[in-house]
Parts: sequence; C-alpha cells; structure tokens
Amino acid sequence: MPKLGKGTECIKLLLSQASKDMHEPLVPMFFRILGAHISGSEFQYPDLTWKEPCGQMANLVAESGGNKGQLSLLVEAICRDFREHDDAELKKLVEWSKQVKTKSANKEKPARPDVAFWFPPSDVTNPAFIQNAMALETLGGRTQYINMPEVEMADKMCGGHRQVTQMLRNIYDRQRAGALRATADGVTGNPILRANLTISSTPYATRKFYRNELFNGTFGRMVFSFKPRSNREGRIPRQGKYTDEFYQKLDEFLVRLDICKGRYIIRPLNRLADRLAEDMASIADLADDDVLFEISHRALISGWKAGCVLWVLNNQTWTKSMGELVEWLVYHDLWSKMQIFADMLNLDADLTSEAQRRGPKNMLDSLPDTFNEAQLEALRISLGKSSEGTNAQLRKWVFRNFITFSEETGLYTKTK
Repeated sequence: MPKLGKGTECIKLLLSQASKDMHEPLVPMFFRILGAHISGSEFQYPDLTWKEPCGQMANLVAESGGNKGQLSLLVEAICRDFREHDDAELKKLVEWSKQVKTKSANKEKPARPDVAFWFPPSDVTNPAFIQNAMALETLGGRTQYINMPEVEMADKMCGGHRQVTQMLRNIYDRQRAGALRATADGVTGNPILRANLTISSTPYATRKFYRNELFNGTFGRMVFSFKPRSNREGRIPRQGKYTDEFYQKLDEFLVRLDICKGRYIIRPLNRLADRLAEDMASIADLADDDVLFEISHRALISGWKAGCVLWVLNNQTWTKSMGELVEWLVYHDLWSKMQIFADMLNLDADLTSEAQRRGPKNMLDSLPDTFNEAQLEALRISLGKSSEGTNAQLRKWVFRNFITFSEETGLYTKTK
C-alpha cells in the first residue's frame, strides 16, 4: 500500500484504531461504509454515465482468528449516526405495533408509519431488506448499509443461495429488486436497490460461497481484500482506544459526506481511470488471460467509486496521494481474487503447477530478450494454453510495443 499522504487523512484516522497487521486488509472495506453516508449525489464515469457511491460491496477474507473482528468495531464507530437514527425509527415501529395489538379485530387498524432503517441488522431477511429499500426510496433514496460477520448471511438477505447472483448484481448496478411482491395491502415492492455491503469470511467459506458465481459477473462486482496467514509472533495485536478526540475528528469527515448533494465530474480521477483501463488491457495481453481482463473492468469501477468518496472527504479536492491509493485499491482487489480463487478460475488447473495456479503470469518474463515464435508456442503449451493463440499474442505484443520483429532474422526482441 502506498504511503498515505495529503488527502487521505480520514483513512489514516480510521487506521489509527486498527492493529498494524490489519491496515492493508481494512482500507478497501472503509469505502463501502463511508460511501453509505453519501445520498443525493452522482458522479460521471469516463464512459459518460452517472453513478452513485452506492452498490459498493466488499468481502474481507482472513483465516479464523485473523483479527477480522476489528472491522465491526470500526463499522460501529463510523455508523454511530446511523444507529441513532435507527433507534428512533424502531421506537416508531414498536409504538405502532402496540397500537395495532390494542385494537380488536373489527376495529380499524392504524396505518404503518413510514419507517426506514439506514443500518439494518446483519441477519436481515429478504422481505425485510426489500421493504426497507421501498421505504428508503419513498423517503428520498437513502442508501442502506449492512455489515455481515459471516458470508452465509447473504443467502438470507437474498432469499436463498440461488438468488444471490441476481440480488448482488441488482445492488451493484443500482437496479430495481426485479419482482413485484404480494402483501396484505396489495401488489407492491419493486424498489431501486441502494445498498452497500461489507462481509467477513475465512478463505474456505469464501471459496465455497462463490464457487458457482465466478463466471456470471457476480464475482467481479464484489471487491475482495485478502489477508494472508501471518507469522507466529506470540504477540496480541494492539488496537485503538476510540477516544472523544477520535470521534470528534471522524465526525468532521462524516459531515462532508452527509452534505454532499448534486452531480460532479472529477476529471483527475477520470484520467486515472482511463490510464488504469489501458494498464489492465496490457497486463491481460502479457498473460493472455481473458478472465483477468474481464474482472478488471469491475475492479476499476469499484476503485473509481472509492476515489469519489475520497474526493468528498478531502473537501472536493484531488491530490496525487489519493490517486496512488485508488490505483492500489484496483490492484489489491485483483491480487486478492487471484490469491483466493486462481485455481478455480483456471479451467485447466489440474494440468498446471501450483505456482501457475496462484494467478496469471507475465509470459514475456519467461522468454529470453530475443526469441522466436516456436519458443513462445512451447511456453504457452507448458502453461496449459493452446498453441493456436501464439500468432494472436505476438501481434498484440507488437501492437503494444512490448516487442519488435526483425524481417531479416525472423526473431522478436523485447523493448525497454
């Protein structure tokens, strides 16, 4: 992770309450929580579409006992205002429930109050999630935020594991729930899903949960933040103390998110996104890996949304350090996915070595400075790739100026 410089003060403040071993794993999670504080704002992506900071989903992956619980402590600190709001809403609901019970069967029941929760419980059911989305849309389109300590809780919210794909895609793309629902008041319930999610899980549970979602778009929409197994240090990690001074500084940043309204174009961020898109294509061409290229699209959008949140936190000003952090977020997401799922993404995993299953490899690094077509073809076959793609890969490398071709010798040479 790059050094956190000017413009990243809020992230540094949050990390002051986490143990050092959790700094890198936690940073991608923060933007899903902070982004839920922005409602009523849209930002223009380089493709000229307008996107909200909602639909951000991230999964923290670490071994059991790997300090994932620190995320929940920081969630509660960031969402204190959400809790206060929801407590007041719950009192309305409890009072209404009491009034209903006091009325006899032939008496007219009082109407259910317009109640909307910003921070629903982690075990929220699918009907409750949809009902809350309806209320939030009626009251102005507020984003609801949910933190799930276990990945399996997503099944309950989505209505079962078979519905996970559709629900998570609709949340990411800010689509409607996709189905009308029959209630006592009639047919209703197809709200726009504005929600941000954070999930914690072990590597085993993560692989098991997403094993059927790797090639349908759901996997790419989820940001992953992986913490490798740490060394046996025999030392209990130290966390922060959550002092009044910390909360006061944090609230100053949260106010900036809450008051942000309107439409914005962040030109330095969009230029960075354009450059990263070209970088992603170059990396995929070096590895000749279509899966890597496809998942990089969504990783880039997720990193761009984090950049929008950073821009608001920094009084709507862009800095070089913010750009470095956004770039790292994109690469960290891709790295995490390869650390967890590389063998599952490789359809020929059983034919390749353990090293290759850890993720795509830059094939140009495995070739001498000057080589011929047959050498690349042999390398491709050793990596489980088809020989038929050799010519196409050479053309891409020449087009991107990775290599040059000599008509006299028939050899290819690496460029600087």
